[in-house]
Amino acid sequence: MKIPHQPHANGVFEETNGGFDTSPRQHLYRKLSSPVMPAFMVSAPGKVIVYGEHAVVHGKGAIAAAISLRSYLLVTALSKSRRTVTLRFPDIRLDHTWDIDELPWSSFSHPSKKKFYYDLVTSLDSDLVAALEPHVSNVSPKTPEEVRKVHRAAATCFLYLFLSLGSQASPPCIYTLRSTIPIGAGLGSSASISVCLSAALLLQIRALAGPHPDQPGDESELQLERINRWAFVGEMAIHGNPSGVDNTVASGGRAVLFKRTDYQKPPTVTPLRNFPELPLLLVNTRQPRSTATEVAKVSTLKQAHPVVTDMMLESIDRITESAHQLITSSTFDERDSSSFQHLGELIRMNHGLLVSLGVSHPRLERIRELVDHADIGWTKLTGAGGGGCAITMLKPDADPESLRALDSNLEAENFEIYRTTLGGNGVGVLWPAILQNGSEEEGGEEIDQEKFLNAVGNDGVEQLVGVGEAKKREGWKFWRV
Repeated sequence: MKIPHQPHANGVFEETNGGFDTSPRQHLYRKLSSPVMPAFMVSAPGKVIVYGEHAVVHGKGAIAAAISLRSYLLVTALSKSRRTVTLRFPDIRLDHTWDIDELPWSSFSHPSKKKFYYDLVTSLDSDLVAALEPHVSNVSPKTPEEVRKVHRAAATCFLYLFLSLGSQASPPCIYTLRSTIPIGAGLGSSASISVCLSAALLLQIRALAGPHPDQPGDESELQLERINRWAFVGEMAIHGNPSGVDNTVASGGRAVLFKRTDYQKPPTVTPLRNFPELPLLLVNTRQPRSTATEVAKVSTLKQAHPVVTDMMLESIDRITESAHQLITSSTFDERDSSSFQHLGELIRMNHGLLVSLGVSHPRLERIRELVDHADIGWTKLTGAGGGGCAITMLKPDADPESLRALDSNLEAENFEIYRTTLGGNGVGVLWPAILQNGSEEEGGEEIDQEKFLNAVGNDGVEQLVGVGEAKKREGWKFWRV
């Protein structure tokens, strides 16, 4: 992937064999004139909790995996004379432009505050957040307060990353986001967006190498870690105190084993690189839920029935560990029907225990009932419960006619259906933003602002720029570990 050279406040990054010299040295250089960089795209997946929700709150393990629902970010360079940066997110009706030269660069570049792309940032700087406030407070002033809160959180995430990783010489650009991930459904939509922004900004300052087919695994791992660290900063700007699991899955894909025994210390997040790609039915109940309310239910139950509740949480932990041991064993074969059956039975048992903890909902139980009647897979709630989404791991031999009938029954009861894949790729790059879409354009179809914004719904976005599932779309590249 060839990226035009860009001077940056951290130094000049020189191309080397297989990548770029990203050491924080200062070099003397002669500024060369260069054309406007081509439009490019970044994409990152959402996630589901496959095993272990609620138990993870009480110090047990949980397995979270990527899904093929994704966010897509198109970066379009403007004429250098424009001196503006725009964030467009039509899915939430956000469209705001800032004057680059009016942003608080002096605050972010002060020697006591400056962070470099290779730094580990574990908390937001309150002074820098305060410096952003005047530039965030004027976002979407005429929208309802509930919507405005979402817009301001997105703007804070973007600006904190933009000013931390860029410089006042950053090129004027439009950053346009589209997402096929339901927002507010516990599927990691904000982390997916944070990963897209982190990767795009790091690419623009030439702080990433690749991705390319011959890239060594340890080099790919370094790039993913760099993306993940800054995505976590974006998540902090949105959520305050995120766990880190969502952005880790969105960066690296596949799945992770997540555990946090001491909330005063960082969690343990272990990538599961051998997690299989599995067909998944994701169903949104459209029932609003509160994570805090559902977590409080389990805490209350634990106070009333400590021994029994602890046994249920311990059983969920053993389910998670059983899945972990199977997936990481040297003899694991995802094509083996007994392995598939084992994972499915664990999903069913995990759901039963969550029902006993009181965090299901009649709408979730109705989904499970319809799936069980169709006999096409194993179902459980995912996330906090009390509404939200259910996942079904589909049996390899699921009858197509039964699947069609199930879709009709779910739609008739106002459920939202997504056919997805579990355990797929993490963050990917399309540079330049050109795809072979069967168009008559020479060299492929260039993805521009108009086409991207005019894509209708999830199907339109996937048809235009989707990374593909069973067959990966030519042009998209991913870091492999």
